Amino acid sequence: MSVRKFLLTVSTIIIIFTASAASRTSRQPKSSYDIIIAGGGTGGISAAIQAARMGASVLVVETSTWIGGQATAAGVSTMDDMSRQRSGIYLEFINRIKSYYDSRGKSMGTCYWDSRTSTAFEPHIGQEAFISMINEARRKGTLEFLMNSEITGVAKTKNAVSSVTVKTPSGNRNYACKILIDATEYGDMLPLTKTPYRAGNSTSKFINPEAMIQDITWVAILKKYSGGVPDYLKPEVPLPGYELAKRNYESFVSADGGNFRNTYPVQLPVNFMTHNAYRGLPDSSNPYSYDADKENRPFITKTCANWANDYPGTYGWTNGRRGLPVAYLEDRNLRLQIEREALIKTLHFIYYIQNELGEDWSVAEDEYANRILPEAARTLPREWQELVKRMPVIPYVRESRRIIGEHTLTSQELARNSLSYRDGHTSREFPDTIAIGGYILDLHGANTDADTEWELDETMKHQEFNRPRGPFQVPMNVLIPSETDGLIAAEKNISASRLAVGTLRLQPITMMTGQAAGALAAVCVREGKQPREVHPMLVQWELLKSGVSLSLCKYSDVPPEHFVNKTVQISNMYGIITPNEYPHAPSFNLQEWDNPVLEMAIIRGADKGLFGVNDIITGEEAAKILTKAREAVNIKDKGEVTVSKSDKLISRSDFLKAVCDAFPMLENVKPPKDSKMPFKLGKNRNSECAEILGRLGALSIYGREDDFHYGYPVTKGEACDVIVRACIALLGA
Repeated sequence: MSVRKFLLTVSTIIIIFTASAASRTSRQPKSSYDIIIAGGGTGGISAAIQAARMGASVLVVETSTWIGGQATAAGVSTMDDMSRQRSGIYLEFINRIKSYYDSRGKSMGTCYWDSRTSTAFEPHIGQEAFISMINEARRKGTLEFLMNSEITGVAKTKNAVSSVTVKTPSGNRNYACKILIDATEYGDMLPLTKTPYRAGNSTSKFINPEAMIQDITWVAILKKYSGGVPDYLKPEVPLPGYELAKRNYESFVSADGGNFRNTYPVQLPVNFMTHNAYRGLPDSSNPYSYDADKENRPFITKTCANWANDYPGTYGWTNGRRGLPVAYLEDRNLRLQIEREALIKTLHFIYYIQNELGEDWSVAEDEYANRILPEAARTLPREWQELVKRMPVIPYVRESRRIIGEHTLTSQELARNSLSYRDGHTSREFPDTIAIGGYILDLHGANTDADTEWELDETMKHQEFNRPRGPFQVPMNVLIPSETDGLIAAEKNISASRLAVGTLRLQPITMMTGQAAGALAAVCVREGKQPREVHPMLVQWELLKSGVSLSLCKYSDVPPEHFVNKTVQISNMYGIITPNEYPHAPSFNLQEWDNPVLEMAIIRGADKGLFGVNDIITGEEAAKILTKAREAVNIKDKGEVTVSKSDKLISRSDFLKAVCDAFPMLENVKPPKDSKMPFKLGKNRNSECAEILGRLGALSIYGREDDFHYGYPVTKGEACDVIVRACIALLGA
């Protein structure tokens, strides 16, 4: 795609976002939406797409002129997905970008000094992928945007959010909603809704403005100009403070610095080539392809400056303390001051590259074309503003306010959960899982014992002790505030400890939790319930149907394409059915690309268990499964389920009767409008049970048969699918 075409596309989409409702013939802008999302970042966009696909009306309010947050608007377009947990909207997003680069013969493995990363892209290509997904989602639901706008007020009815006030370029507007999702980069909806929250290691009742949070970074996308840097991208006079910044950069990157030696921590300073290969990006304007392997690093022509330019970085904030004060989140004037200094620090780096390293690199002209300068840049000299016009429109914010939710996820829980099916452990899965991630506990600054949350039993020693030993799950209850109704958290604003957020702040997992927030919001609208009233299984079912993976347990006899894979995942999380054999892979270090012990275990198949999907079950086994299923949906008015002739193999006829006996409420559940029996219903003493379950969609596993055979025995896979689908029908009644 040409630069001109891309810029035209972006400007067109922004016009659509800001004026789509008003431009409809004979219609005024909508004054009410099912769901309003504050923030069009990775979490907000994923939530919006998911909710719109489920038929909800959605309005996204974004303060900048770009969508995509940290992945595109902030320029951090090298994905941090160490455990390769790609599913749902995140996988769709990556696949669209991969299709673009594949068609041009270009590698996406251009970062982190390893071609196997395969997840780097240019921000404008990521923006294009989001736009195409948004336009497709609009076909199923209402999805509108207000760009360069901000929610400045929230009204509540009783304790539930009911409307918002939005400051737009054309004035203030009020919009009613049923659900508000806070997907802002700072958690700005939490004080507006008077929702209890954490900031640093303090809470909203006693916010300590001097408590510390992580550094921010104002990223730059840099490009090599083989014919020399154009004069307007090479300022002649450095900005004030350059000499101090120069000493900082000399400790990171120098002309005689070393190459990356495939060991951590990285030995500093490195040379400029090694710097570029750390956050290297594909270059659409370069006719040649390259990756991040050692022999190809000299040929990289585009990279992301996001390493030596953390702010405040190594020099700290005050008294040598690393990180930023919580006042950055609370005080808008201080926020502006800090972001201006972070922007200047990156501009210092560009000057250092050009004048100290003598490299023909500057900001890439084919990424951003900002007609509206960020407020942080408006007092800069004009020659420096020319660079800022071609830089990301927002800074990379690593830590925000966090709701005090129905549950607060800690690093200890993440570590324990990540050991599910590893090193001899069996299931430690969260029943209400809504996403899977995989990253280290990574804090950029604010990483001393004084900065941690002692009341959550965390100190900095836990950064290593509680390091996840594999992929981990995120439970739904961390999206739900403990007090406020009508509000759901997304992005970095979920309920978790500071250490846990260190691994929940990266692009892949924020997209996954954002998609879950959108699914939860849409279910709330559909069911007429508040988030805390929704059973997680309803949300999980929507996510599974949308291609999201939720269970940590994989089976060799239930691959992803298997008909019962979705219901088996739910069974895993709630412990409804015990498999024949659990996986027993070893734990591993997420920072290690090559782990021979783990690789050998995978070759042997130890990363997968055996469900026994085709094993025939007895009446006793059916009774146990039904008892567990009743517990999963919180039915407590009856003890263990019993089945006659429990020591014999159970027939389909008797099994369907047992299901209806265990869940008598199913008889009163209204079938969906488009429901129909998936097979020809024959005569049998239990045909009434087959009719009830079939109309509710619980017998779809048999839909491929021309005639249903009541006398056939029931397999474990059949039992799982029928029971889980019956539970979902009951919960959605």
